[in-house]
Amino acid sequence: MAEENKAPKVINKSGTLKMTDETAAKKESRDISGKRIDRRNRRDRVKADVAPKEFDEITIAVDRVSRTVAGGRRMRFKALVAIGNHKNKVGVGVAKGNDVTTAVAKATSKAKKSMITFAMDGETICHEVETKVTGADILMKPAAPGTGIIAGGTVRSIMGLTGVKNLISKSLGSTNKVNIAYAVIEGLKQQVPRDQWNGAKAAKKETK
Repeated sequence: MAEENKAPKVINKSGTLKMTDETAAKKESRDISGKRIDRRNRRDRVKADVAPKEFDEITIAVDRVSRTVAGGRRMRFKALVAIGNHKNKVGVGVAKGNDVTTAVAKATSKAKKSMITFAMDGETICHEVETKVTGADILMKPAAPGTGIIAGGTVRSIMGLTGVKNLISKSLGSTNKVNIAYAVIEGLKQQVPRDQWNGAKAAKKETK
């Protein structure tokens, strides 16, 4: 009778014994320290570790730069990174590194440290502004709902990380991406809310 109750042995193609379903269910997995790993919670643990990011980042440009030293030319990489929270916080950073990964990581760190908070009027900027940074000259105007972002590559990339959905922009000077990025940040810094405009308080008193 004992022989009849024995489960048949299943052998794989490699010649090893295949575990039955009952044996596999009873088998316990342990980590390096010997602690039991609960298989049911492994997927949940991975999901819990992945928290939503507060800020999104985008690499606008990566350029290869060289420096002449005694032994010849020293090649490095320069990265321009923008970071924002899709609301009213945005920052830009530029950094160099021996490889692309290092340069991007340094630029991201700089962008986080130099983040600014700017004023918005709904889904557009508060007023027209023109800013100059070295050779770059950027003109930005508020736009009606449904217009979208009418701008060049660098301006569009930065605005895509903010809550601004409607904007008209024009580059009037240099095409240097770093200078354009800093000019955009300077223009956003200069935004003044509508209720703080000159004459706004007087107009409110007259209406009362």
